[in-house]
Amino acid sequence: MILPIVAYGSPVLRAVAQPITPDYEGLKELIASMWETMYHSNGVGLAAPQINRSIRLFIVDSEQIFANREEDDELYPDAPGFKGTFINAQIIEVDGGLWSYNEGCLSIPKVREDVLRQRSVTLRFFDEHFVEHTRTFIGLSARVILHEYDHIEGKLFIDHIKPLKRTLLKRKLEDISKGRISVDYRMSFPNK
Repeated sequence: MILPIVAYGSPVLRAVAQPITPDYEGLKELIASMWETMYHSNGVGLAAPQINRSIRLFIVDSEQIFANREEDDELYPDAPGFKGTFINAQIIEVDGGLWSYNEGCLSIPKVREDVLRQRSVTLRFFDEHFVEHTRTFIGLSARVILHEYDHIEGKLFIDHIKPLKRTLLKRKLEDISKGRISVDYRMSFPNK
């Protein structure tokens, strides 16, 4: 089922999400709906807070980024990407120096900004079967994971940009929270 994406300004986007257990009601269906919602919205990641669930769950498909690339590029060492579910993720280490990349967010449509993030991240997490993993991700996969991880910590990508840029975005952000924006996927607006 395609779920509405929660827009900027919704309190759930600023809350630190809660861990879940394997018996979380409807988990399998929720994850399936998240994948359907993410692909319908043309996203490469989606966190549960973005569908109004304050739980530590997110999905990532960075394979889509590489799907149309014809040559390997040393700037993107993580080709062909990663697709997976992250439950109760905890960052163990970030490393590799900062690099800039233009990011966007389904909850903040039509806003893109350059964001500095670390080149690699090591996480401990559970997959959709509640099998525990510890794994290091690099490049764009690490970036998408860090972006989604921010969501379960109550942070947004715009928190990583300079204050002056955030000030310049104030009007756009107000328009998003009031639903004064046209998008081609379902959204829930806090101030509409």
